[in-house]
Amino acid sequence: MAIYTKEEARTILEKALGFSKADTCEINLSGSESGNIRYARNTVSTSGHSSNQTLAVQSSYGKRSGSATIDEFDDASLEKVVRRSEELARLSPENPEFMEPLGPQEYDESISYDEKTANVSPEYRAEVASGSIAPAAAQDVTAAGYFVDSAGFSAMINSKGLFAYNKSTNVDFTVTMRTNDGTGSGWVTRDFNDISKFNGAEASKVAIDKAVMSREAKAIEPGKYTVILEPAAASDLLRNMIRSFNARSADEGRSFMSAPDGGNKIGQKIVDERVNLWSDPLHPDVPTATWNSSGQPIKKTQWIKDGVVQNLAYDRFWAAEKGVEPVPFPANGIMAGGDASLEDLIKSTRRGILVTRLWYIRSVDPQTLLYTGLTRDGTFYIENGKIKHPVKNFRFNESPIIMLNNLETLGQQVRVDGNLIPYMKIRDFTFTSLSDAV
Repeated sequence: MAIYTKEEARTILEKALGFSKADTCEINLSGSESGNIRYARNTVSTSGHSSNQTLAVQSSYGKRSGSATIDEFDDASLEKVVRRSEELARLSPENPEFMEPLGPQEYDESISYDEKTANVSPEYRAEVASGSIAPAAAQDVTAAGYFVDSAGFSAMINSKGLFAYNKSTNVDFTVTMRTNDGTGSGWVTRDFNDISKFNGAEASKVAIDKAVMSREAKAIEPGKYTVILEPAAASDLLRNMIRSFNARSADEGRSFMSAPDGGNKIGQKIVDERVNLWSDPLHPDVPTATWNSSGQPIKKTQWIKDGVVQNLAYDRFWAAEKGVEPVPFPANGIMAGGDASLEDLIKSTRRGILVTRLWYIRSVDPQTLLYTGLTRDGTFYIENGKIKHPVKNFRFNESPIIMLNNLETLGQQVRVDGNLIPYMKIRDFTFTSLSDAV
């Protein structure tokens, strides 16, 4: 059994900690149960189940630390892994940025676990695949998809008296649909903590419809266009922006968040005033653990408010260097949206491009957050409020900062990869060339 209750995890961790002779000791215990099904060419190719459990020990003498892991939890194995971490600690050089483990903390009760998701059956997974393959074949489309459900736990204890525990569940689904004549492609992704929110047939229909609609795409001239970014496309760029919310790299002049005259951009307006971005481990649509790998409590945190930077993430070492309170890095990203549906955004567009997703994104200039990449799996030309025809894929050069300063309309929020991201209508999005890939 890889999923331990809070009491079972505490018992194992306390027993392991009891073997410690180091100055300080931190022990993490985790486990997961996961099932999956994969299909391609309208046929199931693999299905399976995995069960994993790991105990990791970090022992420290002064600023010297050593780590060791094990997946057997009898007394002899627990003592062995603790002794091994102590041996490695004595051999290690000093870490000038070493921080002693935290003392006892208070955590909010997480809501990231759902019992139904933890009990997904092989029959359910087979139904997901069938509900994707059958309608695809009926429309002369070939499906390739992957569905995985998982349940897991994490627990931590240290010699300073800290103990933390969290259980979580998740379901992830992605499918690509290709027309059998090779000219059309559609794609969709879905993820939830709660399996009851997932509808595989609905998701598959979205991808099938896009594949059929995108047959025989036409080439149009690259340039600056009004674009409607679906949440998956917008998320790809926003994720790169969120990675720059690191106080140390900003203070050291290594990121977009570095201020020209030194320091960082906290308090500065960087995007349209309609942009509000925060993280919240207790949001019912995107819940996460309420503590991080250092044992720090994670709370709701505002990162951008009315276009102004409110916070950057400070790890414990850099916070101590700067004399401020630590701010844990966000475990999710939530961007405020509006009431407009995708259909509303299309109707309001005289001339533009609808983008399903982006891929192969690479950094061009970290200081301006300029990225390049390609559209994929459903790119459409809009004229006078209607989708007129599919277009060939583009290469783009764009920065999420420029994008969020060229914001026209925010639409409804959608969960993507554990985040809540709205549909976005953006003016002057830069497409630099065409791609022949479907």
